[in-house]
Amino acid sequence: MAKKKKVVRRAWSKEDLRTLKTMAKAKAGVAKIAKSLKRTPGATSVMAAKHGISLSTT
Repeated sequence: MAKKKKVVRRAWSKEDLRTLKTMAKAKAGVAKIAKSLKRTPGATSVMAAKHGISLSTT
């Protein structure tokens, strides 16, 4: 049986949120923002929605 990958949950720091806001304002895509924060695109989208940050690239 294959080993399961352990899920590591990291809290969002103020610096993470600042990066999210600045990159969203620059209209970077969700995947690019997620990669720079070392988080999944899903987690990035959820946190952006929670803080009222638009991730629209248009």
